[in-house]
Amino acid sequence: MKLEGGCLCGPVRYEFSGDPLRHVICHCRDCQRASGSAFHVGVVIMRKDLKIVRGEPRTFRQIGESGRWIDRTFCPNCGSGLLHELELREPEYLVIKTGSLDNPYALVAPIFEIFLKSKLPWISAISETTKLDEMVPQPAR
Repeated sequence: MKLEGGCLCGPVRYEFSGDPLRHVICHCRDCQRASGSAFHVGVVIMRKDLKIVRGEPRTFRQIGESGRWIDRTFCPNCGSGLLHELELREPEYLVIKTGSLDNPYALVAPIFEIFLKSKLPWISAISETTKLDEMVPQPAR
């Protein structure tokens, strides 16, 4: 599958060519704050399948609710979130922020909802997802 995306103002662009591993909704407080919304939606991919083709995004590192670091990559001009990199046992994974894709409709619906303990009470869980109170298990290769 080939997917392209970028920031709101246009200077930062990326391309993905590969198989998405999973599509995830995260309800943790850090994702709520970082997105300015009720949750984050992202597609887990292999790092080797993503290429920044234009621009120089910036990255902010923090320690997440899981106790591990997370790098949040964004456009330095408009602030649009683009990618997440998580501290994992297998560092070859990245997460593309679904909203930064040119065609997010090409993806299947998310299969996991994580950090449900932080889900806002007025948000309905999606009935077809696996629901976890903590971090999602790492994808199988």
